[in-house]
Amino acid sequence: MATKTTANGSRNVTSEIAYLARALKAPTLGNAVERLAERARAESWSHEEFLAACLQREVSARESHGGEGRIRSARFPSRKSLEEFDFDHQRSLKRDTITHLGTLDFITAKENVVFLGPPGTGKTHLSIGLGIRACQAGHRVAFATAAEWVSRLAESHHAGKLQAELIKLGRIPLIIVDEVGYIPFEAEAANLFFQLVSSRYERASLIVTSNNPSDAGAKCSATMLSPPR
Repeated sequence: MATKTTANGSRNVTSEIAYLARALKAPTLGNAVERLAERARAESWSHEEFLAACLQREVSARESHGGEGRIRSARFPSRKSLEEFDFDHQRSLKRDTITHLGTLDFITAKENVVFLGPPGTGKTHLSIGLGIRACQAGHRVAFATAAEWVSRLAESHHAGKLQAELIKLGRIPLIIVDEVGYIPFEAEAANLFFQLVSSRYERASLIVTSNNPSDAGAKCSATMLSPPR
């Protein structure tokens, strides 16, 4: 039997959709469905096209919100992107190398990345840019300086929970260690840092930024380290 569409009927359907969107915890869908319906009628979308557009709007919003949550949890000191990096200022760095790193294939392969260079050459910017891109792609990331990582591990060690902490960190696909070598490690600190690195071997990725005193020029270089096969 054909359904007669009336003004009251339209309002009832709108209310029902709003209720169902709340039940599904899909607020973006609830807010967007009326506008999408108007567009669908104007452009003669099929039912499948309309449904796909509604679902895509909700999925995009969830991915965006999830990415922002992961970015906050990573504790980056500032917000930087790879697109903002000035390659003209740092000509020693190959754009193709950073573009390749930006695909995040190194995370999938559980490889490590090292940025070497004196202060002011963009190492931290690049590490943050890669970290934020990883967050937006759905990966958990944790950022801290080498001194902060060692302090965290030392606290766990003194509490008798070092292995538990290393296992916990091992579940994070990407850890960023900034400023390695700026402050020399004492023996205990060096050992803790070594345990952090070795615990992630072939299990998860690291990005390390480090001063490179042997380089006389203000150059930055990027190296990807793959585990031996």
